[in-house]
Amino acid sequence: MKELLYLKDDQLKDLIEKLFVGYRETFSDSKKILNKYSIGLAHQKVIHLLSMYEGISISELLNKLKVTKQSLNRVLKDLISLDIIFFKKNDQDTRIKHVFLNDKGKKIFDEIFNIQKKRIYRALLNSSSEEVINFDNVLKKIING
Repeated sequence: MKELLYLKDDQLKDLIEKLFVGYRETFSDSKKILNKYSIGLAHQKVIHLLSMYEGISISELLNKLKVTKQSLNRVLKDLISLDIIFFKKNDQDTRIKHVFLNDKGKKIFDEIFNIQKKRIYRALLNSSSEEVINFDNVLKKIING
């Protein structure tokens, strides 16, 4: 492990490339499904977050996606017109809207998740418990800076 303390630029570049390719491949798996519903990666990200955080507010969604209101509004309008999401106003503060997937949205999420799950599942299945735990820990450290 000591050699990891002295990673060279070429090794870091290689790791960044692997992260990029892993992301690209994982999200390209769902391309057929996205095309079937005439949606793209931005829509997939919103659908994924809505599946994870049912009833998330728009401001929380903006915070998690780190996009502009304009970008999110475009995606939400598309999802509304495709009858994939619905909104509920907050009981305490009616200015706050909560976003939910409807049954069609949940079905689309399941289709996407099931195809992505295959790649991730195979990788985890072919890894030791220690590798999985270490990988998860490293990913969390990358995410948290």
